[in-house]
Amino acid sequence: MSTSTDAVPVPSPRPVRLVRDVRPWGGPAVDVHVADGVITALTPVADRRPEDTPTGTTDPGVVDGRGLLALPGIVNAHAHVDKSWWGLPWQSYGGEGGTDGRIRHERARRDDLGIPGVRPTAAVLAEMVRHGTTAIRTHVDVDLGVGLRGVEAVREAAAAYEGALQVDVVAFPQDGVLRRPGVLDLLHAAARAGVQHVGGLDPATIDRDPVGQVDAVLGLAAEHGIGVDLHLHDPADLGAFQIELVAERTERLGLQGRVTIAHGFAVAQLPDERRADLLARMGAAGIAMTTVAPLRLPQLPVRELAAAGVRLGLGTDGIRDLWSPYGTGDTLGIAWQYARAGSLVRDEDLLAVVRHATSDGAWAVGRERHDLVVGARADLVLLDAENPMDALVRTPPRELVVGAGRVLAERG
Repeated sequence: MSTSTDAVPVPSPRPVRLVRDVRPWGGPAVDVHVADGVITALTPVADRRPEDTPTGTTDPGVVDGRGLLALPGIVNAHAHVDKSWWGLPWQSYGGEGGTDGRIRHERARRDDLGIPGVRPTAAVLAEMVRHGTTAIRTHVDVDLGVGLRGVEAVREAAAAYEGALQVDVVAFPQDGVLRRPGVLDLLHAAARAGVQHVGGLDPATIDRDPVGQVDAVLGLAAEHGIGVDLHLHDPADLGAFQIELVAERTERLGLQGRVTIAHGFAVAQLPDERRADLLARMGAAGIAMTTVAPLRLPQLPVRELAAAGVRLGLGTDGIRDLWSPYGTGDTLGIAWQYARAGSLVRDEDLLAVVRHATSDGAWAVGRERHDLVVGARADLVLLDAENPMDALVRTPPRELVVGAGRVLAERG
């Protein structure tokens, strides 16, 4: 990784009309035909006629997939692309621990690093794309210190991909909603500026007013017709109480299917019967969850979420930021961590995790369909792997990344 702020990769997505000889989900080899950024046909390689296989072609719109495994583009359902110091000199961990301590440290240092800014955001977006990501839901800090500057920087960095990389924004009040007068007004301004979601953070322990924060954030979302994505780190019964509060307000305001709980550590910490009741309530309210597969904590139960109808997305969280020096931008790596930490070993569970990171993550970026099928947006990633389970446990390099029918990254 370069340590120069000048060495930011500049995207130059090139359109493709045909990706030859790939194996969607590890199945039989097909040619993927693309027009206007959409998959128009999947034709079996076995059915090709000799005249359909030209030799010596240099057509830049035709890509040889070499029989590689093809998966839908990776969906990063929980990122913070405005915070990263990727591409800058190494930043030593400092400040105090805990959520409030990290907030204070970040506020004290971010201006020195030019965060938020277009250049560091572009650097971390390029790293995510290199790892196969074609769609991102990112939280972007909105507070009294930066106003909407972070939202503007993220949009400018994403615009360089000319729509081939989807980046949806959550206006995120990292420093609290109610305890900082004026933040709620900024969130309304962000909604008017077109962000897709509004966020919140630990209503009980940050604002110390769970009813007030939940009412304010969900009420704002209902008023502006946008989604909600709420960070919730509070454990066990305290966290469960707040999730129940969110579920009740979701139903009252008609926000079913538009609310997400990020992290939600409490869900994995509850007794079995209590967790089952809570998940059933969340499923009924259409509340989704995202996880970054935190180490040293119990993982969200993939089968129980599915049984309750609670959608799950995987994300990288912060990447090399003032909260932690860790992170690579590889959501498939987070999927590996989630599966390994959750002791998932059976094929059906490993495949489910890969789907959460790809096709089943469509909900996180507002898509009804995100898969290697006719009519879907042409987002795909090629890997040298036997099948999706093999790709998960080995996380091999991404050989080719295509977003909306344009090449975003090629290995080598």
